[in-house]
Amino acid sequence: MKIQTLIGFGKEIHKVINLKNKFAIGCLVQWYEIELVEEYLQSIKNTLDTIGNKKNVIVDLYFNCDQTLEKIDEKQITISDIKKKYNDLLNSVFGYDEDVVSLVGCEYNINTYTNNIVNRIYTIADYRRDFNDNYCDKVDVLMWGETDSLIPRQTFQVLDNLHSSVKEQTPKYVAFFATCKMWDKSWEVVEHPEFTVKPFIDMDRVDTENWWSLRYNMNIDEMNSFNDKVEDLDIKSTTQLKFNGCGLVISSDVVKSGVNIPRGSFFVHEDTAFMNNLLIMFQGKLPQYIIKNILLVHNRKHIKKRKYIVGESGVDAGDIGGARKQHEWYMKANELSEYNAHNIFNQTTFYTWDDVFK
Repeated sequence: MKIQTLIGFGKEIHKVINLKNKFAIGCLVQWYEIELVEEYLQSIKNTLDTIGNKKNVIVDLYFNCDQTLEKIDEKQITISDIKKKYNDLLNSVFGYDEDVVSLVGCEYNINTYTNNIVNRIYTIADYRRDFNDNYCDKVDVLMWGETDSLIPRQTFQVLDNLHSSVKEQTPKYVAFFATCKMWDKSWEVVEHPEFTVKPFIDMDRVDTENWWSLRYNMNIDEMNSFNDKVEDLDIKSTTQLKFNGCGLVISSDVVKSGVNIPRGSFFVHEDTAFMNNLLIMFQGKLPQYIIKNILLVHNRKHIKKRKYIVGESGVDAGDIGGARKQHEWYMKANELSEYNAHNIFNQTTFYTWDDVFK
């Protein structure tokens, strides 16, 4: 794999600057993630507070109250309580109050929608597909957020410099921040240098000791301890795409070219389906820029990831797979959605939710 190293965006990333380009970062918030989402929102605020013209970044949030798949345990909490918690979070983090924002405004460019329809399945695949379509004509660069992620404080300064530097030569590209130690050597290209030298630790529970582990839950201060050391950015490029959906950066011209998450991707593995589309459509020539020494955190096994769901109270906190397997539909939906993601261009029929519930 041939990788170029691009240096020269550093040293300015700790200062307050005005962005030259426009961005949108979007996140689907499921109702059962209400206890998880605060730290994600705080990490967004932290990066926006390094920017003078904050309105150049749209923070899109879709709060989903649908209970078709997961039912709320009303012995613990009501959906009204959860919606109030969500609105209170927006107010406490961003000073955003939907009832008065039209009168007094908000320092941040928040676009939030609450889906109150309780029988409409709306998954991360649906949201990210719609997000790409909705914002590719409004901004220069798109970013996929996730409730269990922490966005680096340097994010939009880095991406602004990156886009300004490459948009003339490669207006169509994807980008990815550094991540933790992953499953196998194929992921080393996107691993943070301080993580990639560590051993992979495989366990089915939260790792509370090994900070580099896929199962470790890192907080904002821990993330900052790595990122605040950076003086010169190390940005590499490759055309052999390697990413997951958490924190994926996409230039809007990629979506304008016709590439998006296929509608056959109805549940999960939407990032794989999107990547397969990119590989075919751009014939292996689309550049991926990797910000190797700025860490973006993905807390996959966070103990607050699934709360207040009927049938999951007996599962250990952080055992996300075990919690999901309490529901008959999950394994089938996961299997069929993965099958669709890997058969986009084969002569096979796409499975749907109807096939899951047969």
